[in-house]
Amino acid sequence: MAATTINPRSTSRRHIAVIPCRWGASRFPGKPLAALDDKPLMWHVYQRCTEAKRLDEALVATDDERIEVACRELGIPCLMTAEQPTGTDRVAECAQRIKADAYINVQGDEPFISPAAIDAVSDALVHLEPGMVAANAYAELDEVWSVLDHNVVKAVVGSSGEALMFSRQPIPYPKGCRPTYLRQLGLYGFTGDGLRLFRRLHQGPLEQAEGIEMLRLVEHGYGVRMLRVSDTECAVDTPEDLERARARLREVSGGPGRAASS
Repeated sequence: MAATTINPRSTSRRHIAVIPCRWGASRFPGKPLAALDDKPLMWHVYQRCTEAKRLDEALVATDDERIEVACRELGIPCLMTAEQPTGTDRVAECAQRIKADAYINVQGDEPFISPAAIDAVSDALVHLEPGMVAANAYAELDEVWSVLDHNVVKAVVGSSGEALMFSRQPIPYPKGCRPTYLRQLGLYGFTGDGLRLFRRLHQGPLEQAEGIEMLRLVEHGYGVRMLRVSDTECAVDTPEDLERARARLREVSGGPGRAASS
């Protein structure tokens, strides 16, 4: 299905969001099509992208025909890709076929992702400092269960705002005092050159051990600009998370049967 334009902008600044979706997630097979209210999970993510003001286009990228068929039925632009090891590798394949100045990976399990956060990453990509090849949004973690949950990726950020480390473990370790824990959001931005670099790099031992794709840049010595945003919602990693998301949707929409659209 051909991608459609959402917010046309000058050709000097064309930014698109790519929502990588795969069927075979080990923790939650078929997750992109799991029902949240009366729409698939990925539909809610796509809606958040359409609400962002700094994007020119948004689409789903998948290697699964079931997801592609659902996109067609829902009117969501979709690009079929080869099987890829990570979502960002899938975004990088899209970048070879769709021309843009920057690409924002909005993970398909973030139904409440803030459109303002997407815009913030888009703007950050315009002003990346030398040595930075990507921008990654993060937010503070308050709940103890989130800090301990290995499905929630924690980030350590340097004094200049650069990524130092990502882990599924609670880092930093609270030996001397209680640290502030930070959650990496499923929201990464790359320039075209940054994506090409990402795809050339091999998966190192840290990425392989943790299963966190942004470690590919960090362990090869490339800079990732961390961007703090206001976001208190968590991703849907498991069926239990989906139940929490359903409760949250009922809370924000005023009852069942009303899919979020804003």
